[in-house]
Amino acid sequence: MTTSGLLIMIVSVTTVASLWSWCLYKVLTQPNESENLQPVELHTPDMDQPE
Repeated sequence: MTTSGLLIMIVSVTTVASLWSWCLYKVLTQPNESENLQPVELHTPDMDQPE
């Protein structure tokens, strides 16, 4: 492998690994927001009316 190919590979792998690490950090350090979720309506009002 040439020196330029090795350099491009190292830069590419480092960039992808850094992005993956940053995303993982952001996901794992988010506060627990499940208390703020509202219940989802499972039906629409139109379903309750007879046809």
